[in-house]
Amino acid sequence: MISMKVETVDEKFMRLAINKAKQGIKQGQTPFGACISKDGEVISCVHNIVWESLDITAHAEISAIREACKKLNTVDLSGCVIYSTCEPCPMCFSACHWAKISKIVYGAQIEDAKKLGFSELPISNKEMKQSSDSPIEIVGNVLREENLELFKLWSEQENRRIY
Repeated sequence: MISMKVETVDEKFMRLAINKAKQGIKQGQTPFGACISKDGEVISCVHNIVWESLDITAHAEISAIREACKKLNTVDLSGCVIYSTCEPCPMCFSACHWAKISKIVYGAQIEDAKKLGFSELPISNKEMKQSSDSPIEIVGNVLREENLELFKLWSEQENRRIY
């Protein structure tokens, strides 16, 4: 009997975020991507553009939220799920909370980015959710190894920059 693993919805959208992060790495950006879906449809899918835009707030999650709000013509992203290649930083978690995103799905952990030298505040999404009573559902470590590969790919780039 042949056993085939069926890709879950979370894995499907996470792979889109991973592919966007790979595009960003090739363009000299940092190894982060995010995809927002609603009702099974992609609303936005982007990579980090901090260096391209010279905007320290242009993390993948923030850019994805900005794009989704424009596309849906609202700041209320209730019912949306954000897929992030790495656990959102406190700024990005806050933006997800304020946008009323229903669920955060992430791959690598914030500590993984910190180990690479990123200037992360090591406050987990779980801690932020608990301390703020945020209703956001959090699912971590989805395709963790594939997301960690992004860090390896990025670290091999000659043009890599960090913030």
